[in-house]
Amino acid sequence: MGSNSDLPIMEKARETMEQLEVRHELSIISAHRTPKKMFDYAENAEENGFKVIIAGAGGAAHLPGMVASLTLLPVIGVPISATKLEGQDSLLSIVQMPYGIPVATVGIDNAGNAALLAAQILSLQDEKIR
Repeated sequence: MGSNSDLPIMEKARETMEQLEVRHELSIISAHRTPKKMFDYAENAEENGFKVIIAGAGGAAHLPGMVASLTLLPVIGVPISATKLEGQDSLLSIVQMPYGIPVATVGIDNAGNAALLAAQILSLQDEKIR
């Protein structure tokens, strides 16, 4: 997620992954405030054992698209209602990716569905998750 303020929303993803007994990691990495950290994280995600990335962000919400541009792993974007626009800005920022930068997008503040989608993707290679 892009900021500490996103944590209350993204906790639902963590809870869902724990219920499904899926190994996961929760990190706060901003595309705007810590871009070098974001580049390193995304570029090394596959090497570090990740199979899918859930990226939640509010406002300009560049995190999901930037991460997707740096990895071949599936990226699921969670638009977060962090501004007066109640997540509409985040949703449009995440869903309007250019060709070649695919980002699956769930509903505003719907980190639980992002976790379920991630689990479905993982279940294609891991029968225990099914």
